[in-house]
Amino acid sequence: MKTYFPENYTSTMNLYETQEAISFVKETFQRNLSHALHLKRVSAPLFVLQSTGLNDDLNGIEEAVSFNLADSNKKCVIVHSLAKWKRMALHDYDFYVGNGLYTDMNAIRKDEQLDNLHSIYVDQWDWEKVIERKDRNLDFLKATVRKIHAAILLTQDELKMKYPVLTGELGRELHFVTSEELLQRYPDLSPKERENAILKELKSVFIIGIGKKLSNGESHDGRAPDYDDWDLNGDLMYYNEVLDCAFEVSSMGIRVDEVSLDKQLKEKNCEDRKKFPYHQMILNNELPLTIGGGIGQSRLCMLLMGKAHIGEVQSSIWDEETLRLAKERNVVIL
Repeated sequence: MKTYFPENYTSTMNLYETQEAISFVKETFQRNLSHALHLKRVSAPLFVLQSTGLNDDLNGIEEAVSFNLADSNKKCVIVHSLAKWKRMALHDYDFYVGNGLYTDMNAIRKDEQLDNLHSIYVDQWDWEKVIERKDRNLDFLKATVRKIHAAILLTQDELKMKYPVLTGELGRELHFVTSEELLQRYPDLSPKERENAILKELKSVFIIGIGKKLSNGESHDGRAPDYDDWDLNGDLMYYNEVLDCAFEVSSMGIRVDEVSLDKQLKEKNCEDRKKFPYHQMILNNELPLTIGGGIGQSRLCMLLMGKAHIGEVQSSIWDEETLRLAKERNVVIL
């Protein structure tokens, strides 16, 4: 998807109101999320040592921005996300079952292809929660997703009360579909086309099973093999009325245990990662079993505020074509 602005699009908020509403959404949603999932706010790193294996490898092809510590040969990498770090933090901070943490996650993904939804700057609420082994099932995953969905709807309701000019409405009924069911439903469409088709129909959908191989031998989308259990994860998506497309707000899942980690590392030929302390601790049952995910801050602001481009709600760097199109349409890019 390339950057574009829908015909007749104009923002319903001026720049001052936009900045005010961004703050309102972020403060309101993190309160609603922490209450719904019993989460405590913690501080988080912008970078980690490469040798720890804690950085998120995303699809395995993205290159992390890196630097060496002064007077040292230790290499630091700016995080792609905190998917692994959070689980280690739960262990180090001695969190117990039923409670968890959330944090502001800021990342640089320099290989991101820029468009209406993607920026090289990423801001998320990263969260993680300790669970019991008996909770590693789809029913628990779905129950957690429903709580996040409810927190998003509550935030939208509060935002619209404060800013009546906002008239967009998310689908209030949440639907669950597996990536394999999606393939069978739309066998002739690409994964992104399947997402667009199902979201136009159902409006609010959680797609289960991201990363695992489907019956056509392909995955619906890439997912690193060493944090989510591919049978117990998914993406929370909404229909974006402004852009007329599927709009991912969160990827999340129940995390790997020793069995699923070993299986997924073998499948992706990544068994060399077993040498890292993080992976060793999982294989030796030394880390807590958890569920967690990331929820896009700018993504959520963009969706709830009816914006056409993520640059309207975050400061980043954009290509000349995007800036030209925005100027032609009188769209303010921060």
